[in-house]
Amino acid sequence: MERGSCSSLTEFILSRITDNPGNKVILLILFFLVYLINFLANLGMIILIMLDPRLHTPMYFFLSCFSFCDLCYSTAIGSKMLIDLLAKNKSIPFYGCALQFLVFCTFADSECLLLAVMAYDWYKAISSPLLYAVSMSSRVCSLLMAGVYMMGMTDALIQMTLAFCLCFSESNEIIHFCCDLPPLYLLSCSYTWVSVLTLFTIFGFVESSSTSGVLVSYCYIILAVLKTHSTEGRLKAFSTCTSHLTAVATFQGTVLFIYFRPSSSYTLDQDKITSLFYTFVIPKINPLIYSLWNKDVKDALEKLKHKRQF
Repeated sequence: MERGSCSSLTEFILSRITDNPGNKVILLILFFLVYLINFLANLGMIILIMLDPRLHTPMYFFLSCFSFCDLCYSTAIGSKMLIDLLAKNKSIPFYGCALQFLVFCTFADSECLLLAVMAYDWYKAISSPLLYAVSMSSRVCSLLMAGVYMMGMTDALIQMTLAFCLCFSESNEIIHFCCDLPPLYLLSCSYTWVSVLTLFTIFGFVESSSTSGVLVSYCYIILAVLKTHSTEGRLKAFSTCTSHLTAVATFQGTVLFIYFRPSSSYTLDQDKITSLFYTFVIPKINPLIYSLWNKDVKDALEKLKHKRQF
């Protein structure tokens, strides 16, 4: 990646969440515990799905990929933030900053698109249960996930290239605890309108595609559920839909607030707080949502618990 002769930066300095010595240790312990819960919950969900044969279905395959995305992007940002809370040197190499953004953007975009894929999978399961195994075969699921990861990485590569090829001023302090685009643009001494326009265009396409896919799928899901005569079947369908819609609302709502709110209302403090929410809170609540509201996952946990006791 050529940065050109307009910048001689070799590293950036990330800001801490707080500079109060008394709060650093408390915040370190708090965020470490939250991150540890995130890590164990998402890794546990992946392992549980791998171990229980009853969960070897397309729905849980996508759920394990969902947990994997949560695990990757929260680790890319959270691990560095935890280190910087106590470290004297808060620097991150120029290309390390680019790599952090690449990993974060790849898996955040992938998770966004995966929500639409999960809605489509649930629609196929309800509308045509007899043909479900054929229409959502392992080959189809693998191709869908390959497409999701490819689109996520393509967007991340374009955004990273445009952002890190900008000319930067002599100041290398990012007023943020991670390498995100808005605070990076503030450091640039060159025109950023191309990068900003590309961000809104590509990410807007990803968001609109995902949201449209979810809405269209749920329109068909509602029609299919209303035709179901079994009360138990309706309750199971709405239970799964509720958990999925909760995940959609929390993730999509946070992302839309960060990147698509008016520039006049943008503040770095708001950005930090919102980033903390999707870095630490959302990856934690997603496994809880799907485990508390999903009977199959709860049964698999009980089975694993009985095996361990035995």
